[in-house]
Amino acid sequence: MSAYGFAHLRSRRNHSDILEYLVRIQATLDPFAGRFVIHGPPVEVVEGVWPGSMVLIEFPGLAEARAWYDSPAYRAILRLRTDHVEGDLVLIEGVGPTYDPAERAHTLRTEAGRAGQSTT
Repeated sequence: MSAYGFAHLRSRRNHSDILEYLVRIQATLDPFAGRFVIHGPPVEVVEGVWPGSMVLIEFPGLAEARAWYDSPAYRAILRLRTDHVEGDLVLIEGVGPTYDPAERAHTLRTEAGRAGQSTT
């Protein structure tokens, strides 16, 4: 099941370190079959407020995403980004092609019922 590295970049400063990070990051992703899906274009906000931009990197699975983040190659360039960009990064597993949100709702209702919680 695919997994993703999702970053919400709230502020950034143009700095030579950021350019160096961009030049070097793909080489850190290649051994883990990571690829950019979204890379920082301005977003079209249709609900709420979204300050900043986003990055989405796809991996074959969560193990590869974790291995990339913990790799010596990525750790060597991480500060080039974190010293100049305020944001958050999460690793998350995706859903498969048979994912059914109605089934998820049923599971949540069942769990809430067992815990004595209201679903309204």
